[in-house]
Amino acid sequence: MSQQLPTTSRPAHGARQLARHWGEALAAVVAGLLAMAVVAALGLWAAGATDLPGGFASVVAAVVVMAAGGRVDLSGDAGALAGTNAELTAMPLTVTLVGALVTGICFLRPLRHHAVAGTRDLLARAGRTVVVWLAALACLSALARHDFPVSIGGGQSQDPMSDLFGELLDAANPTVGFRTDVGATLGFGLLWILGVLLMALLVSRRTPLPPRLVRYQEAVRPPAFAMLLLLLVYVVLGLAIGIVVAATKGHAADTFAVILLGLPNVSWLALGVGIGGSWEGTVEGPFGLPMPQILDSVLRTDTAGLSTVDLSSLASYDSRAWWLLPVAAVLVLAVAFLSAVRSPARTRLWQHALHLGIAFALTVLVVAPVTLVEARFGLSILGIGELESLGGEVLLRPQVWKTAGLALLWGLVAGFLGGLLATRVHRRGEVGTDEAGSGGAGTGEADSRTR
Repeated sequence: MSQQLPTTSRPAHGARQLARHWGEALAAVVAGLLAMAVVAALGLWAAGATDLPGGFASVVAAVVVMAAGGRVDLSGDAGALAGTNAELTAMPLTVTLVGALVTGICFLRPLRHHAVAGTRDLLARAGRTVVVWLAALACLSALARHDFPVSIGGGQSQDPMSDLFGELLDAANPTVGFRTDVGATLGFGLLWILGVLLMALLVSRRTPLPPRLVRYQEAVRPPAFAMLLLLLVYVVLGLAIGIVVAATKGHAADTFAVILLGLPNVSWLALGVGIGGSWEGTVEGPFGLPMPQILDSVLRTDTAGLSTVDLSSLASYDSRAWWLLPVAAVLVLAVAFLSAVRSPARTRLWQHALHLGIAFALTVLVVAPVTLVEARFGLSILGIGELESLGGEVLLRPQVWKTAGLALLWGLVAGFLGGLLATRVHRRGEVGTDEAGSGGAGTGEADSRTR
């Protein structure tokens, strides 16, 4: 006869299990935020932020908040005679990527030995992770605030007007600071963590899904994993190029600052440009993009309006930019082949094409908008005009729908070709040397449950 647990031990067992589940959620969030903070601190250190007059920890917190989709507002104060205005919209995507990978892996780890996952259990695990994440993000938002003095005079400037205004404003030195918009940060932070958890479930082959969703995994998981791999390969290639540049061109600290803070911003822009997409923007004033010189040069070409960043404009400064096209072709076809190999053999060629086309278009719709950069700083006297030596603007924004449409076309073609190449490879659902056919479906279904 089976023995039953005493009724007095059941509440204790349930409490221990609940505590373990909350501990798993806490571990996933803490690991993700700690990884983000380390990368952000190293990037800011390389960028020279340790020389700021105090507030380094606050700047690190602000970068982590921005990396999680939060909003940090800039503010300024220059006394009664002048006004400062500043704004910054950007995501340090290296920090974002590291945090997403670590959080996703830690979230999936407790599920790796489960044969099945109930809908209620999966939602409960996700809900606990979301609650802990939002609480931690609220705490970071409270830390992400600081004010810095701005020096504009003292005879050290080459602009005599700046020296004059510096003397006038000596009693009230201008300052610029930042504060976190808590409401917007929690709202976008919620979308961020939900997106991370969803992507973790989509790309994992071994994590069980609720029974109602199992039939969709064969169509969704292979192309989703292929798109994640494509993004990571571009980041790795960018990392290799960055290391070579740091070793051979000088300015190693600046290069590593870009790597540690904005490497995916550059790498994923290269992917979009490589498939024919484009960005537009401008750079004015002494401030520039912390990105390759060729990009900064293109954005300064049109002083009257916005410059376009695409293959032709980049190649006009450096003909090596044309290599972005064949690199994109090879890599997209490679991940399309991988997606087809990971799919059941009974999947038809048009299905491979459709799955990869949709996946690539959705990936661009998610990735391209987060490469947006908007930054502006200015100091005006009596609200009229701005000191040119202290003002500047940086803008880089994607043409999202054009790039996503091209990604759809590339995905359709690459998915078809990848599926065609995969017909020569023994895949799931095949019996002996037969292609998908009678008996193939059943084998594929059984294998999909065991792999």
